[in-house]
Amino acid sequence: MTIDAPAKVNLVLRVQGKRADGFHAVETLMSPVTLSDILEIRLCGLSGLDFSCSDASLPLDGTNLVCRAVDSFRNRTGFSGGVCVHLKKRIPHGAGLGGGSSDAAAVLLGLNRLAGAGLTLEELEEVAAGLGSDVPFFVRGVPAWCRGRGEIVEPLKEKLPNLELLLVKPPFPVPTVWAYNAWAARSESAVPATSSGSLCSIELKNDLEGPVFSKYLILPVLKHWLIEQAGVQAAMMSGSGSTMIAFLENDVQGLEARVHAEFGGSFNLFRCRLASRSLEADC
Repeated sequence: MTIDAPAKVNLVLRVQGKRADGFHAVETLMSPVTLSDILEIRLCGLSGLDFSCSDASLPLDGTNLVCRAVDSFRNRTGFSGGVCVHLKKRIPHGAGLGGGSSDAAAVLLGLNRLAGAGLTLEELEEVAAGLGSDVPFFVRGVPAWCRGRGEIVEPLKEKLPNLELLLVKPPFPVPTVWAYNAWAARSESAVPATSSGSLCSIELKNDLEGPVFSKYLILPVLKHWLIEQAGVQAAMMSGSGSTMIAFLENDVQGLEARVHAEFGGSFNLFRCRLASRSLEADC
């Protein structure tokens, strides 16, 4: 089975404080986008997991969410057959785009179908919640409000426009744990987040921009520069960063060249669109 595992962007991210379990409570509106990793999953004669990845920098052991997802599926269902997974990595990591979480959800959905386990989406979301805060969102993979630490998923009733985006990934990651701790320890000297604009009736907002911008000073410069460019409706940081999202008008040409001319060729650029197709539909 071959499954696309889409990246996500945060259109709204409000941080509401630390919970008793150590996680931060959030209210976030996320949408999948058409940039995706590709997973090839098959049942094989081995007794364990044979996992390979196109990105040699990623670990292939139990710290990888793909391996953890296979273990969690086995624990939930009792499935003991051999599993072979190859991950073609296209979503950058440390980018605020949820690539690892999406890969884990794709593994759960794929194994559920291949092994005939018959878990419902709600049951898969329960398994996903044990893997990470964003993983339950990717089980359905449709625009949704996520609350709690991210495990409470409410699909968005309104339809988002099929907007084209330019994702701008600087040549450095932002550690998620650091970003939330920096939000908790923020001070009056923190760099204030500039306005991000709106999408339909949604006010685009990311509470993590302030603390992240205070350390990674190129990011507020990049955001302000993008907003000033012709054909860019709005710009904001996705998740804990470091990716900046530029929301584009139709048929914007030459923006990639302008980004590289201004900030250098080490910035990775991805054209994609907001998407609403679920992973389950791809299985």
